[in-house]
Amino acid sequence: MLCRKKKKTAPQPEIPSTSQECESTVDGGRRLALRKMGLTDDKDIKAMLKGVEMLKIKSSHWQKDRVLKLQEDGMTIWCKNENNSKKPSAKHTFTIKDIDGVREGRQSEGLQKYGECFPNDRCMTIVFKGKKKNLDLVAKTPQEAALWIRGLLKLKEKSETMSHPEHLKHWIRSYLQKADKNNDNVMTFKEIKTLLKMLNIELDDHYAYYLFQKCDTSNSKTLEGQEIEEFCTMLLRRKELEEIFKRYSGEDLILSAEELMEFLKDQQENATLENSRRIIQQYELNEQARRNNFMMLDGFTMYLLSMESDIFNHDHDRVFQDMTQPLSHYFISSSHNTYLMEDQLGGPSSTEAYIRALMKGCRCVELDCWEGNNGEPNIFHGHTFTSKILFRDVIKVIKDYAFKMSPYPVILSLENHCGPEQQTVMARHLRNILGSMLLTDTINGKVPKQLPSPEELKGKILIKGKKISGSPLQQDSFNFDDDQGNEDKECDSPQKPATSQISQELSDLVVYCKSVHFRDFQHAKENQAVHEMCSFSEMKAKKLTKESGDKFVQHNMRYISRIYPKGTRTDSSNYNPEEMWVSGCQLVALNFQTPGYEMDLNQGLFRQNGNCGYVLKPNFMRRIETMFDPEHPSRSMKTELKTLIIKVITAQQLPKVNKDKNSSIVDPLVRVEIYGVPADTEKKQTTYIQNNGFNPRWDTTLTFNIRVPELALVRFLVEDYDTATSNDFVGQFTLPFTSLKQGYRHIHLLSKDGTAAGPATLFVHIKIKSV
Repeated sequence: MLCRKKKKTAPQPEIPSTSQECESTVDGGRRLALRKMGLTDDKDIKAMLKGVEMLKIKSSHWQKDRVLKLQEDGMTIWCKNENNSKKPSAKHTFTIKDIDGVREGRQSEGLQKYGECFPNDRCMTIVFKGKKKNLDLVAKTPQEAALWIRGLLKLKEKSETMSHPEHLKHWIRSYLQKADKNNDNVMTFKEIKTLLKMLNIELDDHYAYYLFQKCDTSNSKTLEGQEIEEFCTMLLRRKELEEIFKRYSGEDLILSAEELMEFLKDQQENATLENSRRIIQQYELNEQARRNNFMMLDGFTMYLLSMESDIFNHDHDRVFQDMTQPLSHYFISSSHNTYLMEDQLGGPSSTEAYIRALMKGCRCVELDCWEGNNGEPNIFHGHTFTSKILFRDVIKVIKDYAFKMSPYPVILSLENHCGPEQQTVMARHLRNILGSMLLTDTINGKVPKQLPSPEELKGKILIKGKKISGSPLQQDSFNFDDDQGNEDKECDSPQKPATSQISQELSDLVVYCKSVHFRDFQHAKENQAVHEMCSFSEMKAKKLTKESGDKFVQHNMRYISRIYPKGTRTDSSNYNPEEMWVSGCQLVALNFQTPGYEMDLNQGLFRQNGNCGYVLKPNFMRRIETMFDPEHPSRSMKTELKTLIIKVITAQQLPKVNKDKNSSIVDPLVRVEIYGVPADTEKKQTTYIQNNGFNPRWDTTLTFNIRVPELALVRFLVEDYDTATSNDFVGQFTLPFTSLKQGYRHIHLLSKDGTAAGPATLFVHIKIKSV
C-alpha cells in the first residue's frame, strides 16, 4: 500500500524527453557514441578509425591480408579484403560485444601452429564469445599490434559499463544503418517498414504510416535526424513502466524521494531516504530534477533497467559463502571430454576448449590420455576420428588459465590409456610445467581425516587418477585390483586401457582424488578413505538416487563423487545435472561445448558465489546425521514450503529466430521451469503473442509451490511458437531460487551459448510467500 501523497513544495521542472537531448541517431549518433565513451580524443581509437592492414592466419596455407577498421559507432569492427570498398556488411563485421578477450602474442593454438615464423610482438588473437572461431592476426609492426590490443581492450571495457538504454540505442542505431539501404541518412517509409521487420515487430501498415507522418514534421515524405529519433522513441515507449510510475508518483508524474522510498519498500530493497536520494542522483537524467531530489519517468526507467534492479541478487556476484569446509561439501563445476570442440566421433580436439571451460569457471577438467608418437602422450577421444593434441600443450594452457577466473583449486581428471613409460612422461610434464601449482603432498604431511577446503587449496592443481596402494601418508583402504583397471567411462570405449600398470611417478601425484571402484554404500562407509573417490555413469547415479537417495546424500557428505555422461551420447549431448546435485554429487561433468538447458542449469547454479566454480551445499546435506532423501524430502526433514508467484508482464527487443528472412516475426511465449527435487520440478507457460517480438505483453501469473528452495533453480525461457514443428529457442535466463529478488524486475536474456542476447529483456514481478 502507498502512503498518502506528500505535497511537493519545489516547483515542478519542465523536463524534456531524452530524445530531445540526443543528436540524430543515424548521423550524429555515430559521433555521439564515441563522445559518450570519452574516447573521441584517444590516440589509439583515432588510429583504429583510420584502419590498418593485418595478416589473417587460418592455416599454414591460408594467410591473407585484411583491413581492420573501427566504425564510427565505436562498437563495430570491419574486417574485409582491402580491394572491397563496399558498405560494410554483417558478414564482414563484428561488434565489441562479441569479443570475449584479446590475447597478446602467439597465445592461441592457431598462432602457435602456423605463426611461428612471425615475431611474437606482432601477433594477436581476438577471442569471441560462444562458438565463433578465434581471429588470429599479424600486424606489420609491433606498434600497430600494441595499438589495436590496447584499443580493443578500452572499447571492451567501455561497452561492459554501458547502461541498458545505451546498449538499446546502439542496437537501434545498428538496425537503422542496415535499413538505410542507400546510406543517405534519410529514411523513406519503405525503409522504415524494413526497419520494423528487422526489429521483430509487425505493425499494421496504416498505423505504421500514421506514426511515420506524425514524425515527418518537415513534410518531406522522409524521416531524418531528429524525426528518426522521435520515431524510435515512440516505438520504445514502455506503457507498463508508465503505469507503475504513475501509481507511485501520482497525477503530477514526478516521483519524490519519499515516494521512491515506498516503491523500494515494496521491492524489498533498502527503503531509506538516503538510499532513495542516491538512486535519484545516480539514475535521473535531468539536472533540475536531480537538484530537487525528484525522479522523472526516464530516470525511473533507467533505474529499473539497471543491474541494480536485475532479478539476480548481485550480492551473490562475489564469493559470499564459507570456503573453509571440506571439498566434499561443495558442488564443483566440472567438464566432460574437455578437449572437444564438437562431437566425440569426428570433432576437433583443441587446447582452446580448455581455455573456454576454465574461463567459464570450470574447476574440474578431463584429459583422455593415449600413447603418442616420439614418446609424447596425446589427448583425444580414443577409437574415433577426433583430432589429437599433445598432453604437454594442454598442461601449458592449464597453467596459464587455471586461476584467471577463480583462485580455488582445479582438478585434472585423468583417463589414462598410456603405458608406464608415457605415464612417466606425463608425470614429468605435470611437475615441470605446473611447478609449485601442482599439489604433490597432503596439506600438513599427515594422513587426512577429512578433505581440505577450497580455501586451503587456493592456487593448487590436484590430480585425479589411479594410485598404487601403500603410500606412507595415505593408508589406502582399496587395493588397485579393486578398481578393476577400468576407466571412468564404462561405455565410452570398446576396449580396456592399454595397460593396467601404473607408473610410480604418476601415482605419486595423486593425493586427494584417488579413483576407486564403488561396490555399495555399506562397503564404502566401512572401508573408503576420505581421499578416495568414485565415478558413476549418469544411469548408475540416477538409479542410486531413486533407490537409495538418503544413503547417496550421506555418502557424498564425506566423499567426492564424479558423474559422467553415458557413452552412447556420441553427439556430446548432456543429461540433467540437477538430478545428480539433489543427491549431493559434487563433480557433475557436462560437455561444456554443447549448448542446451543442461548447460543453462550449470551456468545458473555456478553464477552465484562469484562464479568461482564452488557452491556450498545446503546445510542439511552437510550434517553427519542427515536423513535427507531427494525422492521424499517431506518425509526425511522438516521443510518450509515456499510459494513462488511470477507475473510475466512484457518482453522487449527479442532477437529474431530467422535473421535471414525479414518476413519472419517471432510469436513469443514465456515458459518458467523449476528444477530441483522431483516434487518441485515443474513447468508452466503463458499463451503466445502473434507477430510481436519487439514489445509483447502477457500480464500472466504463474504460481509454483517449492518444497526444497535451497536446491531449486528457476529458468525463464522465451520461445517462438510454431503450430507445425517444435518451438524455436529465443532466449533464456537461469538462476538459483535463493538468488531471486522480489518485486518488479528485468531479466536480461541470454542466447543459446550463454552470452548476452543483445538488449532483449523480460519484465516480471516476483513474490515469494512462506507457507
